[in-house]
Amino acid sequence: MERVDVSILGRDYSLACSTEEKPTLLAAVRHVDQLMLRIQGTGKVSSNERIAVMAALQIAGELLAMKAPDGPLGGLAVGDFKRRIEDMNAVLDDALSGQEKLL
Repeated sequence: MERVDVSILGRDYSLACSTEEKPTLLAAVRHVDQLMLRIQGTGKVSSNERIAVMAALQIAGELLAMKAPDGPLGGLAVGDFKRRIEDMNAVLDDALSGQEKLL
């Protein structure tokens, strides 16, 4: 593991990651820092905790809206895929709960 010192919203953090993960970690730090600085710059949110929550929600939204690459699931957003799996699990749970009554 390698120690990586970074700064997010003016605060320093020391993180550990493997050498292979370092470029991805640094890109994530840049993305989070830029987003948090932009939110802070609007002047509408003042506390660092609220800025972090707003940034986390925006990043989660970006992730859920991300489209699958070409292939059998091409064009399907991650969030849609997740909802479909949850719906299928609910249908399976309903079907299995009926089986308990048969025993």
